[in-house]
Amino acid sequence: MPRIAFITEFDGTDFAGFQSQENARAVQDVIEKALEELYKTKIRLTGCSRTDAGVHAKCHLSHADVPFVIPEDKFPLAMNALLPDDVAVKKSFYVSDDFSARFDIKGKRYIYRIYSSPTRSPLLDRNAYYCPIKPDIAKMQKAAECFAGEHDFAAFCATGGSQKTTVRRLFGVKVFEKGEEPCQIEIEVSGEAFLYNMVRIIAGTLLYVGQGKIEPDEVKDIIANCDRSMAGKTLPAKGLTLEEVFLPD
Repeated sequence: MPRIAFITEFDGTDFAGFQSQENARAVQDVIEKALEELYKTKIRLTGCSRTDAGVHAKCHLSHADVPFVIPEDKFPLAMNALLPDDVAVKKSFYVSDDFSARFDIKGKRYIYRIYSSPTRSPLLDRNAYYCPIKPDIAKMQKAAECFAGEHDFAAFCATGGSQKTTVRRLFGVKVFEKGEEPCQIEIEVSGEAFLYNMVRIIAGTLLYVGQGKIEPDEVKDIIANCDRSMAGKTLPAKGLTLEEVFLPD
């Protein structure tokens, strides 16, 4: 059977995450339903990331074994005719039988979005966290430099994860400011793999730095001490988007 891999974009607001769940709407179930309708047979999907409830994706990679070939440029059109408005296939390509969307990727890039304004914005509120008072961006940028490299990130892991180790390697963390009214802040986190709620806790810690609750130089100590209580709060899922998956050559 041919194996097809494809990039999916979805708004996670009304989903309980990517992975199939009982009694909850999951992205995997929606895509598998469309695949079954397209190919007239049950098809199992493998995704690159589970994603939590409410998390969005601009570039989520999946693969599936299918009974026959549909041209790569036609597959997204065929799937999108069967998918709901909050999910879309953006691109597809055929891969070798041993390729895995879960195990063969080299890393991921996430962005956590925050906006700051005297009043809430209904247009931004679905995909970003609202902060009424603008944080100190320069302090956040300084603190972000502490995260790059391989560390024990136990201080940035929520309870409930099933990981064997809390050591992870991050390629980098950056903070960008866009626009003036409202001020839009993007916290970009890229790395090989992530712990449960790790990016949202990093974002919450950097926001605390910007609000003066944590000093930039204290972030190194928070990482070294592996103490979750020293880090910032876990920001809501709605501000987080999986932006990019790093594919093998």
